Amino acid sequence: MFRGYLRWIVVSLVAIATVINYIDRNALAIMWPAISEDLGMDTNDYALVVSFFMVGYAVGHSLFGKIFDMIGTRLGFVLAIVAWSISIMLHAATRGVLSLGLVRAALGVSEAGNWPGATKSNAEWFPIKERALAQGIFNSGASLGAVVSAPVIALLYLQFGWQGTFIAVGALGFIWLLPWLLVYKAPPERHPWLSEEEKEYILSGQKPETEGEAGELEQAAPGWAEMLKYRQSWAVISSRFFLDPVWWLFVSWLPIYLADQFGFDIAQIGLFAWVPYVGAALGAIFGGWLAGKLLRTGWSVNGARKLTITLGGAIMMPMLIATAFASTPLTAVLLIAVILFGFQLAIGNIQTLPSDFFAGKSVGSLAGVGGTAAVAGVLITTWIVPIATQESYVPFFLLGALLVPLAVASVWIFGGRIEPVTTDWDRDTAAAETPN
Repeated sequence: MFRGYLRWIVVSLVAIATVINYIDRNALAIMWPAISEDLGMDTNDYALVVSFFMVGYAVGHSLFGKIFDMIGTRLGFVLAIVAWSISIMLHAATRGVLSLGLVRAALGVSEAGNWPGATKSNAEWFPIKERALAQGIFNSGASLGAVVSAPVIALLYLQFGWQGTFIAVGALGFIWLLPWLLVYKAPPERHPWLSEEEKEYILSGQKPETEGEAGELEQAAPGWAEMLKYRQSWAVISSRFFLDPVWWLFVSWLPIYLADQFGFDIAQIGLFAWVPYVGAALGAIFGGWLAGKLLRTGWSVNGARKLTITLGGAIMMPMLIATAFASTPLTAVLLIAVILFGFQLAIGNIQTLPSDFFAGKSVGSLAGVGGTAAVAGVLITTWIVPIATQESYVPFFLLGALLVPLAVASVWIFGGRIEPVTTDWDRDTAAAETPN
């Protein structure tokens, strides 16, 4: 069954989970006019509720990174999606800011598990040369979710009201569990449906081609605290801290930017706001394909990752500056589509770095800590944006342009040569090189 391509079925299921993840998280924003009217809340209450979500999201990345390393990918996804499906359903029972904030925080904690879980799943199911493409397929789920959430939520709202919509979208997660539990029976080395040919292809490709004795050393799998002594870990943490806010600048503020800058109403926002995420989806797939192509033609992991990440940054930075001075909405959304193309080109390869550096039970943990750092960066920029945009949105885009080279430089400076950290690696050197 699924002979020769079971790994692609697995990553497709993870991508579908990501679509559901984005539908669930966007439901509140899309239905906010009706919810705020019924519950007597205003935009200050909305900002507080969003902060509840982001704090929970920050905690959830590190928490679920550790959980996935402890209980495995199959059960880790079951726990995460059951928790976030129940959390979104409980939104229907909220009666004010406190209750809405609490269920929103629970949603943030549980939805965060999707990201370290995907990184760990890709490390288990894909050889090194295909991991960036697998990560791109997964990331395209976020872009697709951003595209489809508005019409899906609007349709459900018209049929069931806002309480019924929260229950309906929560049910999507439980429906997803059926194929997940059926398909993901075990890791590749023990999966009963996996052909010997595909199993050998996956497992033999998970070790880099190296020369001499270094190729036979065991790849390091440090614990949570010890992991932070490695400068390679800080390449992941700092690059996520600087780069992820660029994505969230548009996820959180694009509708408001279109309304403030061009006077758009809700219908016009719906007509234009999905366009940038098409660029993001294309960038996610292209970034994975490009890294894989380079590896297949003889490039090292170090060269392929750094070229792709740097190319993404080189696309983003000038486009962010150009968008600051866009004079029409069509120009603005097309430029933003290019920005998000470059973002996904880079971020998919950054998200593979935990499995490039470490093995086993360190992969999910480092991916989780990187996600927490990303949310910390997002929270800081979220607080800056209202202050910076009082006169115009030029500082908004220039802020993003400033963050991009810092993210790319983090990979080059802290990452060193991108290759497996082995068990004989000098821990004293690691501690000395850890940034203060």
